[in-house]
Amino acid sequence: MSILSVKDLSVQFPTEDGLVNAVNGVSFSIEKGKTLGIVGESGSGKSVTSLAIMGLHKGSRAIINGQINLNGTEINSATEDQVRQLRGKSMAMIFQDALAALHPFYRVGDQIAEAYLVHNKVSKAEAKKHAIEMLDRVGIPEPQKRAEDYPHQFSGGMRQRLVIAIALALNPKMIIMDEPTSSLTPAETESLFKIIRNLKASGRGVVYISHRLEELAKITDRITVLRDGQYVKTLKTSDTSIPEVISLMVGRTVAQDQRPANRNISTEEVLRVEGISDRHLLRDVSFELRKGEILGFAGLMGAGRTELARAIIGADPRTAGKIYLHGKEVKIKQPSDAVAAGIGYLSEDRKRFGLLLIQNIVFNTILSSIPRFSKFGWLKIRPAAGVTRDSIAQLRVRTPSENQFVKNLSGGNQQKVVIGKWLTRNCEVLIFDEPTRGIDVGAKDEIYRLLTKLSEEGKSIIMISSELPEILRMSDRIAVMCHGRLTGILKNEDADQEKIIEYATKFSNELSPVH
Repeated sequence: MSILSVKDLSVQFPTEDGLVNAVNGVSFSIEKGKTLGIVGESGSGKSVTSLAIMGLHKGSRAIINGQINLNGTEINSATEDQVRQLRGKSMAMIFQDALAALHPFYRVGDQIAEAYLVHNKVSKAEAKKHAIEMLDRVGIPEPQKRAEDYPHQFSGGMRQRLVIAIALALNPKMIIMDEPTSSLTPAETESLFKIIRNLKASGRGVVYISHRLEELAKITDRITVLRDGQYVKTLKTSDTSIPEVISLMVGRTVAQDQRPANRNISTEEVLRVEGISDRHLLRDVSFELRKGEILGFAGLMGAGRTELARAIIGADPRTAGKIYLHGKEVKIKQPSDAVAAGIGYLSEDRKRFGLLLIQNIVFNTILSSIPRFSKFGWLKIRPAAGVTRDSIAQLRVRTPSENQFVKNLSGGNQQKVVIGKWLTRNCEVLIFDEPTRGIDVGAKDEIYRLLTKLSEEGKSIIMISSELPEILRMSDRIAVMCHGRLTGILKNEDADQEKIIEYATKFSNELSPVH
Protein backbone atom coordinates (compact mmCIF):
# COMPACT_ATOMS: atom_id res chain seq x y z
CA MET A 1 0.00 0.00 0.00
CA SER A 2 1.28 3.46 -0.93
CA ILE A 3 1.93 6.01 1.80
CA LEU A 4 2.31 8.71 -0.81
CA SER A 5 1.04 8.89 -4.37
CA VAL A 6 1.88 11.76 -6.75
CA LYS A 7 0.11 11.90 -10.14
CA ASP A 8 0.64 14.39 -12.96
CA LEU A 9 1.96 17.09 -10.62
CA SER A 10 2.59 20.47 -12.20
CA VAL A 11 3.82 23.65 -10.47
CA GLN A 12 3.91 27.03 -12.21
CA PHE A 13 5.19 30.36 -10.94
CA PRO A 14 4.00 33.69 -12.37
CA THR A 15 6.86 36.10 -13.20
CA GLU A 16 7.27 39.37 -15.06
CA ASP A 17 8.15 37.29 -18.11
CA GLY A 18 5.06 35.06 -17.83
CA LEU A 19 4.40 31.65 -16.27
CA VAL A 20 7.43 29.50 -15.48
CA ASN A 21 6.86 25.73 -15.54
CA ALA A 22 8.95 24.46 -12.65
CA VAL A 23 7.42 20.98 -12.63
CA ASN A 24 5.21 19.30 -15.23
CA GLY A 25 3.71 15.80 -15.29
CA VAL A 26 5.62 14.31 -12.36
CA SER A 27 4.29 11.00 -11.03
CA PHE A 28 5.60 8.49 -8.48
CA SER A 29 4.58 6.62 -5.34
CA ILE A 30 6.21 5.34 -2.20
CA GLU A 31 5.21 2.29 -0.16
CA LYS A 32 5.56 1.44 3.52
CA GLY A 33 9.10 0.47 4.48
CA LYS A 34 10.60 1.69 1.19
CA THR A 35 13.00 4.45 0.17
CA LEU A 36 12.49 6.32 -3.09
CA GLY A 37 15.40 8.31 -4.47
CA ILE A 38 14.68 11.41 -6.56
CA VAL A 39 17.47 12.67 -8.81
CA GLY A 40 17.90 15.30 -11.48
CA GLU A 41 20.13 18.18 -12.47
CA SER A 42 19.96 21.48 -10.63
CA GLY A 43 16.70 23.14 -11.59
CA SER A 44 15.05 19.86 -12.59
CA GLY A 45 12.24 20.32 -10.06
CA LYS A 46 13.30 18.09 -7.15
CA SER A 47 12.95 20.67 -4.38
CA VAL A 48 9.82 22.22 -5.94
CA THR A 49 8.22 18.77 -5.96
CA SER A 50 9.12 18.13 -2.31
CA LEU A 51 7.75 21.52 -1.21
CA ALA A 52 4.52 20.81 -3.08
CA ILE A 53 4.15 17.49 -1.24
CA MET A 54 4.62 19.30 2.08
CA GLY A 55 2.00 21.87 1.06
CA LEU A 56 4.52 24.67 1.51
CA HIS A 57 3.43 26.39 -1.69
CA LYS A 58 -0.03 27.03 -0.22
CA GLY A 59 -0.69 30.71 0.23
CA SER A 60 1.91 31.60 -2.40
CA ARG A 61 1.36 32.64 -5.99
CA ALA A 62 2.28 29.17 -7.22
CA ILE A 63 -0.25 27.40 -9.47
CA ILE A 64 -0.41 23.70 -8.56
CA ASN A 65 -2.28 21.00 -10.46
CA GLY A 66 -2.35 17.23 -10.23
CA GLN A 67 -2.82 14.90 -7.27
CA ILE A 68 -0.78 14.49 -4.08
CA ASN A 69 -2.34 11.82 -1.87
CA LEU A 70 -0.87 11.20 1.58
CA ASN A 71 -2.55 8.31 3.38
CA GLY A 72 -5.93 9.20 1.90
CA THR A 73 -5.61 12.99 2.28
CA GLU A 74 -5.47 15.00 -0.93
CA ILE A 75 -2.88 17.71 -0.20
CA ASN A 76 -3.83 20.05 -3.04
CA SER A 77 -7.48 20.30 -2.01
CA ALA A 78 -6.80 20.38 1.75
CA THR A 79 -6.84 23.65 3.66
CA GLU A 80 -3.67 25.20 5.06
CA ASP A 81 -4.77 24.26 8.59
CA GLN A 82 -5.35 20.64 7.56
CA VAL A 83 -1.92 20.40 5.92
CA ARG A 84 -0.30 22.06 8.93
CA GLN A 85 -1.73 19.30 11.13
CA LEU A 86 -0.21 16.68 8.84
CA ARG A 87 3.28 18.19 9.00
CA GLY A 88 5.35 16.55 11.65
CA LYS A 89 2.88 13.81 12.55
CA SER A 90 2.20 12.29 9.12
CA MET A 91 4.98 13.84 7.04
CA ALA A 92 8.20 15.68 7.73
CA MET A 93 11.00 17.19 5.70
CA ILE A 94 14.72 17.56 6.32
CA PHE A 95 15.94 20.62 4.47
CA GLN A 96 19.34 20.95 2.82
CA ASP A 97 20.22 24.17 4.67
CA ALA A 98 20.16 23.00 8.29
CA LEU A 99 21.06 26.41 9.74
CA ALA A 100 18.12 28.09 8.00
CA ALA A 101 15.77 25.44 9.42
CA LEU A 102 16.81 26.15 13.04
CA HIS A 103 15.89 29.18 15.14
CA PRO A 104 19.14 30.90 16.11
CA PHE A 105 17.89 32.21 19.48
CA TYR A 106 16.17 29.08 20.86
CA ARG A 107 17.94 26.23 22.61
CA VAL A 108 17.96 23.12 20.45
CA GLY A 109 16.19 21.02 23.08
CA ASP A 110 13.35 23.54 23.22
CA GLN A 111 13.01 23.48 19.42
CA ILE A 112 12.56 19.70 19.37
CA ALA A 113 10.26 19.78 22.40
CA GLU A 114 8.09 22.48 20.81
CA ALA A 115 7.32 20.27 17.81
CA TYR A 116 6.34 17.46 20.18
CA LEU A 117 4.16 19.72 22.33
CA VAL A 118 2.16 21.04 19.37
CA HIS A 119 0.84 17.59 18.46
CA ASN A 120 0.73 15.81 21.85
CA LYS A 121 -1.02 16.47 25.15
CA VAL A 122 2.05 16.15 27.35
CA SER A 123 3.80 18.27 29.94
CA LYS A 124 6.80 20.44 29.13
CA ALA A 125 8.95 18.09 31.20
CA GLU A 126 7.83 15.09 29.13
CA ALA A 127 8.46 17.00 25.91
CA LYS A 128 11.95 17.97 27.09
CA LYS A 129 12.69 14.34 28.00
CA HIS A 130 11.56 13.28 24.52
CA ALA A 131 13.80 15.94 22.96
CA ILE A 132 16.83 14.57 24.81
CA GLU A 133 15.94 11.06 23.66
CA MET A 134 15.79 12.28 20.05
CA LEU A 135 19.21 13.95 20.35
CA ASP A 136 20.61 10.67 21.61
CA ARG A 137 18.87 8.78 18.79
CA VAL A 138 20.64 10.82 16.10
CA GLY A 139 24.02 10.48 17.79
CA ILE A 140 24.48 13.84 19.53
CA PRO A 141 27.01 13.22 22.35
CA GLU A 142 25.99 14.26 25.88
CA PRO A 143 22.40 14.92 24.74
CA GLN A 144 21.18 16.26 28.09
CA LYS A 145 23.94 18.86 28.16
CA ARG A 146 23.80 19.75 24.46
CA ALA A 147 20.01 20.26 24.63
CA GLU A 148 20.77 23.56 26.39
CA ASP A 149 23.01 24.82 23.58
CA TYR A 150 22.10 27.04 20.62
CA PRO A 151 22.42 26.09 16.90
CA HIS A 152 25.56 28.20 16.34
CA GLN A 153 27.38 26.08 18.97
CA PHE A 154 27.15 23.00 16.72
CA SER A 155 29.23 22.04 13.69
CA GLY A 156 27.60 21.80 10.26
CA GLY A 157 27.27 18.02 10.54
CA MET A 158 25.82 18.24 14.04
CA ARG A 159 23.30 20.88 12.92
CA GLN A 160 22.15 18.48 10.22
CA ARG A 161 21.57 15.87 12.94
CA LEU A 162 19.50 18.41 14.88
CA VAL A 163 17.22 18.93 11.88
CA ILE A 164 16.86 15.16 11.54
CA ALA A 165 15.96 14.93 15.24
CA ILE A 166 13.20 17.53 14.80
CA ALA A 167 11.85 15.68 11.75
CA LEU A 168 11.76 12.37 13.62
CA ALA A 169 10.32 13.82 16.83
CA LEU A 170 6.73 12.86 15.97
CA ASN A 171 7.59 9.58 14.25
CA PRO A 172 6.01 10.59 10.90
CA LYS A 173 4.81 8.01 8.41
CA MET A 174 6.75 9.64 5.55
CA ILE A 175 9.95 11.70 5.59
CA ILE A 176 11.46 13.74 2.76
CA MET A 177 15.23 14.21 2.98
CA ASP A 178 16.62 16.92 0.71
CA GLU A 179 20.41 16.53 0.39
CA PRO A 180 20.68 15.36 4.01
CA THR A 181 24.38 14.43 3.78
CA SER A 182 25.64 17.66 2.19
CA SER A 183 27.35 18.68 5.47
CA LEU A 184 28.07 15.25 6.91
CA THR A 185 31.33 13.34 7.17
CA PRO A 186 31.48 9.74 5.85
CA ALA A 187 31.02 8.44 9.41
CA GLU A 188 28.02 10.75 9.98
CA THR A 189 26.56 9.65 6.65
CA GLU A 190 26.74 6.01 7.72
CA SER A 191 24.97 6.95 10.97
CA LEU A 192 22.19 8.57 8.93
CA PHE A 193 21.89 5.46 6.76
CA LYS A 194 21.44 3.40 9.93
CA ILE A 195 18.59 5.72 10.96
CA ILE A 196 16.99 5.35 7.52
CA ARG A 197 17.22 1.56 7.70
CA ASN A 198 15.52 1.64 11.10
CA LEU A 199 12.78 3.88 9.68
CA LYS A 200 12.21 1.43 6.83
CA ALA A 201 12.10 -1.50 9.25
CA SER A 202 9.36 0.29 11.22
CA GLY A 203 7.24 0.72 8.07
CA ARG A 204 8.08 4.38 7.38
CA GLY A 205 8.49 5.69 3.84
CA VAL A 206 11.49 7.83 2.90
CA VAL A 207 11.89 10.15 -0.08
CA TYR A 208 15.62 10.69 -0.51
CA ILE A 209 16.80 13.57 -2.74
CA SER A 210 20.53 13.62 -3.44
CA HIS A 211 23.17 14.54 -5.99
CA ARG A 212 25.38 11.78 -4.60
CA LEU A 213 24.36 8.87 -6.75
CA GLU A 214 26.55 6.39 -4.89
CA GLU A 215 24.35 7.04 -1.82
CA LEU A 216 21.22 6.18 -3.77
CA ALA A 217 22.72 2.84 -4.71
CA LYS A 218 23.19 2.05 -1.00
CA ILE A 219 19.96 3.26 0.53
CA THR A 220 17.09 3.35 -2.03
CA ASP A 221 14.73 0.74 -3.40
CA ARG A 222 13.71 2.73 -6.48
CA ILE A 223 14.98 5.88 -8.21
CA THR A 224 12.80 8.48 -9.95
CA VAL A 225 14.59 10.64 -12.52
CA LEU A 226 13.52 14.22 -13.35
CA ARG A 227 14.87 16.39 -16.18
CA ASP A 228 13.91 20.05 -16.74
CA GLY A 229 10.85 19.65 -14.53
CA GLN A 230 9.61 16.60 -16.45
CA TYR A 231 9.21 13.05 -15.22
CA VAL A 232 11.63 10.77 -17.09
CA LYS A 233 11.52 7.31 -15.52
CA THR A 234 11.39 5.31 -12.29
CA LEU A 235 13.95 2.53 -11.99
CA LYS A 236 14.41 -0.33 -9.58
CA THR A 237 17.74 0.43 -7.89
CA SER A 238 18.98 -3.16 -8.08
CA ASP A 239 18.29 -3.26 -11.84
CA THR A 240 20.12 -0.07 -12.83
CA SER A 241 23.58 1.52 -12.68
CA ILE A 242 24.97 4.96 -11.96
CA PRO A 243 25.94 5.59 -15.64
CA GLU A 244 22.35 4.76 -16.71
CA VAL A 245 20.89 7.13 -14.11
CA ILE A 246 23.27 9.90 -15.17
CA SER A 247 22.37 9.43 -18.82
CA LEU A 248 18.66 9.74 -18.01
CA MET A 249 19.30 12.83 -15.85
CA VAL A 250 21.26 14.86 -18.38
CA GLY A 251 20.14 13.33 -21.67
CA ARG A 252 23.72 12.70 -22.70
CA THR A 253 26.75 10.63 -21.74
CA VAL A 254 28.91 12.21 -19.05
CA ALA A 255 32.55 11.22 -18.56
CA GLN A 256 33.12 10.24 -14.93
CA ASP A 257 36.75 9.73 -14.02
CA GLN A 258 38.49 11.01 -17.09
CA ARG A 259 42.01 12.18 -16.41
CA PRO A 260 43.22 15.27 -18.25
CA ALA A 261 44.91 14.71 -21.58
CA ASN A 262 48.63 15.30 -21.67
CA ARG A 263 48.61 19.08 -21.68
CA ASN A 264 51.61 21.24 -22.24
CA ILE A 265 51.58 23.50 -19.22
CA SER A 266 53.68 26.65 -19.44
CA THR A 267 56.72 26.88 -17.17
CA GLU A 268 55.84 30.54 -16.55
CA GLU A 269 55.25 31.14 -12.86
CA VAL A 270 52.18 33.26 -12.16
CA LEU A 271 51.72 32.88 -8.40
CA ARG A 272 54.25 31.93 -5.73
CA VAL A 273 53.41 31.43 -2.08
CA GLU A 274 56.30 31.30 0.40
CA GLY A 275 56.17 30.19 4.01
CA ILE A 276 52.56 31.00 4.86
CA SER A 277 51.68 30.34 8.51
CA ASP A 278 48.88 31.44 10.82
CA ARG A 279 48.22 31.36 14.57
CA HIS A 280 46.11 28.22 14.53
CA LEU A 281 46.89 25.67 11.82
CA LEU A 282 49.00 26.64 8.81
CA ARG A 283 52.70 25.94 9.09
CA ASP A 284 55.22 27.14 6.50
CA VAL A 285 53.24 26.38 3.32
CA SER A 286 55.01 27.11 0.02
CA PHE A 287 54.13 26.35 -3.61
CA GLU A 288 54.02 27.91 -7.09
CA LEU A 289 51.23 28.07 -9.66
CA ARG A 290 51.98 28.17 -13.39
CA LYS A 291 50.20 29.86 -16.26
CA GLY A 292 47.28 27.75 -17.51
CA GLU A 293 47.71 25.18 -14.74
CA ILE A 294 45.03 23.56 -12.59
CA LEU A 295 46.68 22.85 -9.26
CA GLY A 296 44.46 20.62 -7.12
CA PHE A 297 44.60 20.70 -3.33
CA ALA A 298 43.66 17.46 -1.57
CA GLY A 299 43.55 16.47 2.08
CA LEU A 300 41.29 15.21 4.81
CA MET A 301 38.81 17.44 6.63
CA GLY A 302 40.73 19.91 8.79
CA ALA A 303 43.92 19.66 6.71
CA GLY A 304 44.03 23.44 6.23
CA ARG A 305 43.15 23.84 2.56
CA THR A 306 40.38 26.42 3.04
CA GLU A 307 42.48 28.17 5.70
CA LEU A 308 45.31 28.44 3.18
CA ALA A 309 43.03 29.93 0.52
CA ARG A 310 41.63 32.48 2.97
CA ALA A 311 45.14 33.40 4.11
CA ILE A 312 46.23 33.98 0.50
CA ILE A 313 43.34 36.37 -0.22
CA GLY A 314 43.67 38.22 3.09
CA ALA A 315 40.37 37.01 4.57
CA ASP A 316 42.25 35.61 7.61
CA PRO A 317 45.46 37.04 9.11
CA ARG A 318 48.85 35.44 8.49
CA THR A 319 51.70 35.33 10.99
CA ALA A 320 54.30 34.74 8.27
CA GLY A 321 54.64 34.31 4.55
CA LYS A 322 54.88 36.23 1.28
CA ILE A 323 52.88 36.18 -1.96
CA TYR A 324 54.36 36.91 -5.38
CA LEU A 325 52.66 37.55 -8.73
CA HIS A 326 54.93 37.25 -11.76
CA GLY A 327 57.92 37.39 -9.44
CA LYS A 328 56.90 40.61 -7.67
CA GLU A 329 55.73 40.59 -4.07
CA VAL A 330 52.17 41.79 -3.53
CA LYS A 331 50.82 43.01 -0.21
CA ILE A 332 47.45 41.39 0.45
CA LYS A 333 45.92 42.35 3.78
CA GLN A 334 42.24 42.01 2.86
CA PRO A 335 40.14 40.40 0.09
CA SER A 336 39.83 43.67 -1.85
CA ASP A 337 43.64 43.69 -2.20
CA ALA A 338 43.50 40.20 -3.71
CA VAL A 339 40.78 41.19 -6.19
CA ALA A 340 42.74 44.30 -7.18
CA ALA A 341 45.79 42.11 -7.79
CA GLY A 342 43.76 39.80 -10.06
CA ILE A 343 43.02 36.93 -7.65
CA GLY A 344 39.42 35.70 -7.42
CA TYR A 345 38.11 33.38 -4.73
CA LEU A 346 35.04 31.15 -4.87
CA SER A 347 34.20 30.19 -1.28
CA GLU A 348 33.00 26.74 -0.26
CA ASP A 349 30.06 28.52 1.41
CA ARG A 350 28.50 30.35 -1.53
CA LYS A 351 25.45 31.57 0.40
CA ARG A 352 27.47 33.35 3.10
CA PHE A 353 30.52 34.53 1.19
CA GLY A 354 29.73 34.32 -2.52
CA LEU A 355 26.29 35.77 -3.12
CA LEU A 356 23.79 38.40 -2.09
CA LEU A 357 20.73 36.16 -2.04
CA ILE A 358 18.19 38.99 -1.93
CA GLN A 359 19.65 40.59 -5.08
CA ASN A 360 19.09 39.52 -8.68
CA ILE A 361 21.49 37.70 -10.98
CA VAL A 362 22.63 40.93 -12.66
CA PHE A 363 23.82 42.51 -9.41
CA ASN A 364 25.57 39.33 -8.28
CA THR A 365 27.29 38.87 -11.63
CA ILE A 366 28.83 42.35 -11.57
CA LEU A 367 29.39 42.38 -7.79
CA SER A 368 33.18 42.21 -8.05
CA SER A 369 33.30 44.57 -11.06
CA ILE A 370 30.94 47.40 -10.03
CA PRO A 371 33.31 50.28 -11.03
CA ARG A 372 33.29 48.89 -14.57
CA PHE A 373 29.48 49.17 -14.71
CA SER A 374 28.89 52.42 -12.88
CA LYS A 375 29.33 56.12 -13.56
CA PHE A 376 29.01 58.93 -11.03
CA GLY A 377 27.53 56.43 -8.57
CA TRP A 378 24.85 55.21 -11.00
CA LEU A 379 24.72 51.63 -12.24
CA LYS A 380 24.75 51.26 -16.03
CA ILE A 381 21.89 48.79 -16.29
CA ARG A 382 22.02 47.96 -20.01
CA PRO A 383 25.68 46.85 -20.23
CA ALA A 384 25.41 45.06 -16.85
CA ALA A 385 22.34 43.15 -18.04
CA GLY A 386 24.05 42.33 -21.36
CA VAL A 387 27.12 40.86 -19.64
CA THR A 388 24.85 38.91 -17.31
CA ARG A 389 22.86 37.41 -20.18
CA ASP A 390 26.13 36.33 -21.80
CA SER A 391 27.21 34.72 -18.52
CA ILE A 392 23.85 32.96 -18.16
CA ALA A 393 24.18 31.55 -21.67
CA GLN A 394 27.83 30.53 -21.24
CA LEU A 395 27.26 28.78 -17.91
CA ARG A 396 23.79 27.45 -18.79
CA VAL A 397 22.14 28.99 -15.74
CA ARG A 398 18.52 27.82 -15.56
CA THR A 399 16.49 30.95 -14.89
CA PRO A 400 13.50 32.71 -16.47
CA SER A 401 15.51 35.97 -16.68
CA GLU A 402 18.58 37.81 -15.47
CA ASN A 403 16.31 39.66 -13.02
CA GLN A 404 15.54 36.53 -11.02
CA PHE A 405 16.50 36.76 -7.34
CA VAL A 406 19.43 34.47 -6.58
CA LYS A 407 17.68 33.02 -3.51
CA ASN A 408 15.13 31.45 -5.89
CA LEU A 409 17.75 29.54 -7.89
CA SER A 410 18.79 25.97 -7.22
CA GLY A 411 22.13 25.32 -5.53
CA GLY A 412 23.86 24.38 -8.78
CA ASN A 413 22.63 27.49 -10.56
CA GLN A 414 23.69 29.66 -7.61
CA GLN A 415 27.18 28.20 -7.94
CA LYS A 416 27.23 29.07 -11.63
CA VAL A 417 26.34 32.69 -10.78
CA VAL A 418 29.31 32.87 -8.40
CA ILE A 419 31.60 31.54 -11.11
CA GLY A 420 30.11 34.05 -13.53
CA LYS A 421 30.96 36.84 -11.08
CA TRP A 422 34.66 36.00 -11.22
CA LEU A 423 34.66 35.46 -14.97
CA THR A 424 33.19 38.94 -15.36
CA ARG A 425 36.02 40.31 -13.23
CA ASN A 426 38.52 38.55 -15.55
CA CYS A 427 40.90 37.55 -12.75
CA GLU A 428 44.22 36.00 -13.75
CA VAL A 429 44.32 33.61 -10.76
CA LEU A 430 41.17 31.79 -9.64
CA ILE A 431 40.86 29.88 -6.37
CA PHE A 432 37.88 27.51 -6.41
CA ASP A 433 37.09 26.00 -3.00
CA GLU A 434 34.81 22.96 -3.45
CA PRO A 435 33.40 24.31 -6.75
CA THR A 436 31.04 21.35 -7.27
CA ARG A 437 29.78 20.88 -3.70
CA GLY A 438 26.04 20.27 -3.61
CA ILE A 439 25.48 20.19 -7.35
CA ASP A 440 24.47 17.39 -9.69
CA VAL A 441 26.63 15.39 -12.08
CA GLY A 442 25.45 17.30 -15.13
CA ALA A 443 26.33 20.68 -13.60
CA LYS A 444 29.61 19.18 -12.40
CA ASP A 445 30.49 18.15 -15.93
CA GLU A 446 29.72 21.66 -17.17
CA ILE A 447 31.95 23.20 -14.49
CA TYR A 448 34.73 20.72 -15.33
CA ARG A 449 34.54 21.75 -18.97
CA LEU A 450 34.55 25.41 -17.98
CA LEU A 451 37.60 25.08 -15.72
CA THR A 452 39.45 23.23 -18.47
CA LYS A 453 38.53 25.95 -20.98
CA LEU A 454 39.69 28.68 -18.60
CA SER A 455 43.03 26.96 -18.09
CA GLU A 456 43.45 26.57 -21.85
CA GLU A 457 42.84 30.32 -22.16
CA GLY A 458 45.73 30.94 -19.77
CA LYS A 459 43.93 31.31 -16.44
CA SER A 460 45.77 29.79 -13.49
CA ILE A 461 43.51 27.81 -11.18
CA ILE A 462 43.76 26.45 -7.66
CA MET A 463 41.02 23.88 -7.08
CA ILE A 464 40.30 22.62 -3.57
CA SER A 465 38.17 19.48 -3.45
CA SER A 466 37.33 16.71 -0.98
CA GLU A 467 36.43 14.37 -3.85
CA LEU A 468 39.52 12.46 -4.93
CA PRO A 469 38.10 11.35 -8.32
CA GLU A 470 37.45 15.02 -9.05
CA ILE A 471 40.99 16.00 -8.04
CA LEU A 472 42.46 13.24 -10.22
CA ARG A 473 40.25 14.12 -13.16
CA MET A 474 40.92 17.86 -13.19
CA SER A 475 44.40 18.55 -11.81
CA ASP A 476 47.67 18.88 -13.68
CA ARG A 477 49.46 18.61 -10.33
CA ILE A 478 48.06 17.69 -6.92
CA ALA A 479 49.19 19.37 -3.69
CA VAL A 480 48.37 17.35 -0.58
CA MET A 481 47.97 18.83 2.91
CA CYS A 482 47.87 17.31 6.39
CA HIS A 483 47.45 19.22 9.66
CA GLY A 484 48.27 22.58 8.14
CA ARG A 485 51.36 21.43 6.27
CA LEU A 486 52.04 20.70 2.63
CA THR A 487 53.19 17.08 2.52
CA GLY A 488 53.87 16.76 -1.19
CA ILE A 489 53.03 17.84 -4.74
CA LEU A 490 52.34 15.03 -7.22
CA LYS A 491 52.15 15.08 -11.00
CA ASN A 492 48.79 13.78 -12.17
CA GLU A 493 50.34 10.81 -13.99
CA ASP A 494 52.13 9.77 -10.77
CA ALA A 495 49.05 10.06 -8.54
CA ASP A 496 46.28 7.72 -7.48
CA GLN A 497 43.84 7.68 -4.56
CA GLU A 498 46.07 5.46 -2.41
CA LYS A 499 49.10 7.73 -2.80
CA ILE A 500 47.06 10.86 -2.07
CA ILE A 501 45.68 9.26 1.13
CA GLU A 502 49.22 8.30 2.13
CA TYR A 503 50.33 11.95 1.87
CA ALA A 504 47.10 13.17 3.49
CA THR A 505 47.75 11.08 6.62
CA LYS A 506 51.48 11.70 6.89
CA PHE A 507 51.18 13.52 10.20
CA SER A 508 47.97 11.87 11.39
CA ASN A 509 49.56 10.85 14.68
CA GLU A 510 50.44 14.43 15.51
CA LEU A 511 48.22 17.09 17.03
CA SER A 512 47.35 20.08 14.89
CA PRO A 513 49.88 22.85 15.54
CA VAL A 514 48.82 25.64 17.84
CA HIS A 515 50.85 28.84 17.95
